[in-house]
Amino acid sequence: MNSVQYIFATILSIIVFIQGAYAQQQVQPSVSDRLAPAEKAQVQGHIGEKLDQSYENRVLVQDVDHLVEPFRHRTETHLWQSEFWGKWFTSAVSAYKYRPEPAMKKVLKSAVQALIATQTPDGYIGNYKKENHLEQWDIWGRKYTMLGLLDYYDLTHDQESLTAAKKVADHLMKEIKEDDGKIVNKGNYRGMAASSVLEPIVLLYNSTHNQKYLDFAKEIVREWETPQGPRLISKADVDVSKRFPKPEVWYSWEQGQKAYEMMSCYEGLLELYRITGDATYKEAVEKTWQNIRDKEINIAGSGASVEMWFGGTALQTTPVKHYQETCVTVTWVKLNQQLLRLTGEAKYADEIEKSYYNALLGALNDDGSEWAKYTPLNGQRLPGSGQCGMDLNCCNANGPRGQFTLPLTTVMSTKDGLSVNFFVDGAYTLKTPQNKSVKVVQQTDYPVSGNVKLTLDLPSAEEMVVRVRIPSWSKNSTLKVNGKAVDVQPGDYAEIKRKWSPNDVISLNLDMRGRVATHGDNHLFAAIMRGPILLARDSRLPGPPLGTVDSPVADADGHIALKPVAANNKAYWMKYEAAFVPESYMENPAEPIMIPLCDYASAGNGKETSSFEVWLPQLYNPQQHE
Repeated sequence: MNSVQYIFATILSIIVFIQGAYAQQQVQPSVSDRLAPAEKAQVQGHIGEKLDQSYENRVLVQDVDHLVEPFRHRTETHLWQSEFWGKWFTSAVSAYKYRPEPAMKKVLKSAVQALIATQTPDGYIGNYKKENHLEQWDIWGRKYTMLGLLDYYDLTHDQESLTAAKKVADHLMKEIKEDDGKIVNKGNYRGMAASSVLEPIVLLYNSTHNQKYLDFAKEIVREWETPQGPRLISKADVDVSKRFPKPEVWYSWEQGQKAYEMMSCYEGLLELYRITGDATYKEAVEKTWQNIRDKEINIAGSGASVEMWFGGTALQTTPVKHYQETCVTVTWVKLNQQLLRLTGEAKYADEIEKSYYNALLGALNDDGSEWAKYTPLNGQRLPGSGQCGMDLNCCNANGPRGQFTLPLTTVMSTKDGLSVNFFVDGAYTLKTPQNKSVKVVQQTDYPVSGNVKLTLDLPSAEEMVVRVRIPSWSKNSTLKVNGKAVDVQPGDYAEIKRKWSPNDVISLNLDMRGRVATHGDNHLFAAIMRGPILLARDSRLPGPPLGTVDSPVADADGHIALKPVAANNKAYWMKYEAAFVPESYMENPAEPIMIPLCDYASAGNGKETSSFEVWLPQLYNPQQHE
């Protein structure tokens, strides 16, 4: 290279650098999250044990080569093997952020290298035949590939993984353009499966600041509102189970009620909202969230039948086919986590807590090695089968993605302080508004009891706001700072602004009285909750046979006395006894009897096969109805 060429090359590199720096300055998000995750978490107690089991017995021991193998052959025409690597990998990254251990880091690095080695010269990473690209689950699989690669880049700043993700996106955009330029007519479920690629495309824009990715993201959303699209914005006011006619073929492009894929699209829409600040995006998600919460989510915190929304809240006492798929539970938790960090609103944390302790943990087996595909409210917990010719299914790969959201969101940072969202025994390290390191130590056996002690391990005094969530179900709560009472409101955060000193103590006592819930047009079923925990009868426990009619003895406010019973083996997390009046054909009502109950997550969940029931049938009495 001569001197002129050298000078020209130098000038060109400076221009490129300035353009890149300018672009980086121009893509600051329009909307900032209200909450930011903790830097570190050390979780103890039952939740810590379940996290460790899942880490060691499911995520860490996954045969990664088995997940990569389909990418090497590219012979698929219609199945979804290509999602498994990305689901497992994003689970593993979240697990590593919680427990950053060398063994997991080594697995992550090897998994990325093995996947990138399958990338074709044109950028494709997938398992479909060339002539079947863009069909069925092909784009959906590419979505999970990009999510995994981008997670690894965010974790390690590995340029090779970012380059691979860019190539996947560029190749996808090129193929769509060369086809007919549309994404919503690809794959399944009115384009929701394919267009849920919106999330990694926006994240890729965040990492590269390349306008073409933002343009593609906006094009995806524009196509949603075309006649062929799923109308995820314009139909936000319509029940999610009624947005389109029931299709002739249940699993088909015409099906518009697919729960998991719909929520995945809304996750991507929130990411786009952060960049653009377009309020219509956030409003569409919030309206849809409210509809799902009111019309679909059951008492255990999940929903969907045969993977579709179906108006399930009203039908939850009915035996439901293929009820509350674990992938639906995980995505509901993740959507709520998105909304929680964006808005800081307590209602999202309430929903996460209910889903996590019941539907999510109820899908995890007793040693953390397997996840159920479906979990009924009355019946048995049955294992799922392998899919796509592989020895695992989507829920086994996906379950930990929901589970490992909890540690770093239990206590989060805000611009003016800290937010205590969940009550989990352990220690949480964050930054204060003055950029000091603070460790929030939670000492609690919650939700076994409602007692929580929070200690702020600060290096020096600092004025800030500490927000503590008061769950909506806790009608009688006490909150104190160094013994002095603070006013609280159920379903909101108590915001305590003061100059905090090292080792200040916050004590919280929540209302853990048992609550009887009734359901049915004539209240023909009853269920019992305690705090966020749903209780159930289990055939392994003594008492009358399941299915008998026993009426819970409750006071006028619907509260029922629950007597703790020692759980003398690891089959149950919690056990209680409560008084019920059994059905009787005598002239006078029968005397109450004590019937044992356990937490829903433990019911039917163990090495001994058993059946369980959440919704207890109740007698219809015409004397009490018009």
